[in-house]
Amino acid sequence: MSDSTSFSDLRTALTAALTRLAPRERRAVLAAAALLGLALLWWLALAPALSTLRAAPERHARLDVQLSQMSTMAAAAAALRAQPPLQAPDRNAVLQALEQASAALGASAQLSVLGERASVTLTNASPQALAEWLLQVRVNARLLPLQAQLSRSGEPPAWSGTLVLSGPGLRGAD
Repeated sequence: MSDSTSFSDLRTALTAALTRLAPRERRAVLAAAALLGLALLWWLALAPALSTLRAAPERHARLDVQLSQMSTMAAAAAALRAQPPLQAPDRNAVLQALEQASAALGASAQLSVLGERASVTLTNASPQALAEWLLQVRVNARLLPLQAQLSRSGEPPAWSGTLVLSGPGLRGAD
């Protein structure tokens, strides 16, 4: 049975049912159907559209803030790209910066440099001191961790283990 045939059969059955009703009942049924149709139109088409329109100004303001943040970040990235590349510090400057940063850790750090790698053995280093040390090593000596074998212990927490660092400044003659 095709859709058009079933639709016409349904229409015929509804028309026959309406003609059997009294005029007053027919008007009541048609009014109820019209009210149901208007309610469906409101819930499915108009209410979602009006809700979107009401929320649009706030969403637009949020997106404007995001756009300005992204524009600021894009300008900062462009400025960084426009800068000439930094030359790697020489090996002596890297070693000096590494020793100065390690001195801040005191007796909890032992430093050894072999070729292009620097190893630091930590014994009960505080988390704050370790974080500051890593920042100084990254910024001043331009070294990055290649390998870390650290374990946390005790209260207050402390870090022990080994860090292996490398960077362009260590790639020089011994």
